[in-house]
Amino acid sequence: MKVLAALMMLYSLPVPRLVAPVPQLAAPASASAAHPHGKWYLAETGHAVYCYGPVKMVNNPFTGMHRVATFCKGDQLVVPLKD
Repeated sequence: MKVLAALMMLYSLPVPRLVAPVPQLAAPASASAAHPHGKWYLAETGHAVYCYGPVKMVNNPFTGMHRVATFCKGDQLVVPLKD
């Protein structure tokens, strides 16, 4: 009788189900690309900068013509380049 009561008790308890974790999808290669359509340049300061725009020649009244890279990463719009 005790065995029957124990079986009924075990049968009435909830059983946790083991479920395999859902695999996370990998990010697409295009979304993980850190540098879309740009190029690295060497600035006059000696640092490397990543810019998206074209390289232009700008006339500075004090020093003459300078090569500059445009639309650089960060908050820089124009960066003078080292020749």
